Amino acid sequence: MRSDEDFVATLNEILKTDLRMTGRQLSERSGITASSLYKILRGERSPNLSTLRAIVGAIRQVSHPAGEEEFIGVIAARQTLDGIEERIAEVDGKRIRVREYAVHTIEDAIVAAVRAEREGARGIVCAPIVSSTIEELVSIPVATIVPRESVQQAIELAARKAWH
Repeated sequence: MRSDEDFVATLNEILKTDLRMTGRQLSERSGITASSLYKILRGERSPNLSTLRAIVGAIRQVSHPAGEEEFIGVIAARQTLDGIEERIAEVDGKRIRVREYAVHTIEDAIVAAVRAEREGARGIVCAPIVSSTIEELVSIPVATIVPRESVQQAIELAARKAWH
C-alpha cells in the first residue's frame, strides 16, 4: 500500500472478501463507534494506533487460520526475500516452513503482519523500522532482522561506487 487510499481499499477488501463482514459488524466487534469506523472505511479519517489495534483485534477474532503446517512469516522487500536460501527451517528438531510477505512500504508491512497472523503464522520476522509497531498489533512473537553482513557489504559497495 503506497497511500492512505490503498490502506482503505485493502481494509475494505479484507472485510468484504476475506471476512464477509459489514462495517457495522466490525464496529460491534471492535468497540469503535460506527460513525468513526465508517469515516475510516471511506478514507475520511486515519485511524490512530489504538483504533488500529481494535480493528486488528476484531479481525483476529473472526478470522481462522488456514490449518496448514506451522510457519514463520518473513516480511521484507523482495530483494531481501530473494536472499533467503531455505524455505524450511529446522529449529530444535522441528521443521518450520518459511512464508514470504513482500512489501514496499511500512503500511504494507503492517497489513502483512496482520495477514500473516490471520493465516496462522507462529511468528514474524521483519525489519527494525516496523518491528515495534508490529509487536503492538499482533499476539505472536516478532523477531527483528539484523543485517550485519549485508550492511557492511552495502557500505563497501557504496564506497566503491563513490570513488570509482
